Amino acid sequence: MFHHVKELQFNARVSKPDIRFAKLLLEQFGGPNGELKAAMQYFVQAFGCRKAYPDKYDMLMDIATEEFSHLEIVGATIQMLLTGVNGELKNAADESDLNKMLDGKAAKENYIHEAMINPHFFIVSGGTPTLTDSVGNPWSASYIMGMGDLTADLRLNIGAETSAKMVYENLMKFTDDVYVKETLRYLMTREVAHFQMFQAALDTIQPNFPPGILQSDPRFSNKYFNMSKGEDFKGPWNDGKSPELQEEWQVIDDPLEHVRETNGLLKEKVAGTERTDKSVQKENKALSAERKSQVDQATLPENGIMSWSVYEDQQLTNGKK
Repeated sequence: MFHHVKELQFNARVSKPDIRFAKLLLEQFGGPNGELKAAMQYFVQAFGCRKAYPDKYDMLMDIATEEFSHLEIVGATIQMLLTGVNGELKNAADESDLNKMLDGKAAKENYIHEAMINPHFFIVSGGTPTLTDSVGNPWSASYIMGMGDLTADLRLNIGAETSAKMVYENLMKFTDDVYVKETLRYLMTREVAHFQMFQAALDTIQPNFPPGILQSDPRFSNKYFNMSKGEDFKGPWNDGKSPELQEEWQVIDDPLEHVRETNGLLKEKVAGTERTDKSVQKENKALSAERKSQVDQATLPENGIMSWSVYEDQQLTNGKK
């Protein structure tokens, strides 16, 4: 159930209209890293957690709903930045002079130029926010990412918050309006907060690496192929132990020769790890059984009836209250 509160979560303000920045800000309204994308991604992902991971369901729904409120903040800011546009377009009978629009700060030529770049925003929408990115590409459900595995989804969400944070950071460079920057800084900060929430939630799921159920092949999980010529560098990505599996990195300095010697890696040997194919298969079966049991116990219906919610009258009928 959604309940709309008319006040914004953050009191967005604008000191003066700015058509061009309004168009840029569309990136966070209907763009691939915007607030609608985030809201829908977390909203969709939450369905698979409702029974098996009720705590993660609660978190995803809370954050998804907050993202909808951020969409409202962005939309309100865009509308304020377009102050004057909608009214001038309504003044059709007099064929209003756009040279005088916005206190004379936006010439007719500039307005026409902007309209040609994104005609839907300026002409079709009548001076209101549109579900497009800054160059007019319509919002698409293809932006939504979800794998149906919570550990994978949480990592996708961490990436989504990172991208959104960077877009806000870059947007702040294109406006000198202190009030707009104040709003953008708030929205950017909430991306940082959500990043931490998703990371904390991921840490509560153990094991959570690799994403999914099946373990990696020990013949290849710690191999580093030196695939480029020139100066070579050492780091924790190819020297010492791998951060998650704690296996010794095995550097293949001559990948071409190595591939030939191993018959296209078919004769690759396990090295630098205690894991074996036998131990991997055992872990696969154990984790599969554990996750299946967890989901089945949480989702199997009582008396053959599935119900998403339990309301007070049902609790009374069932003698639970």
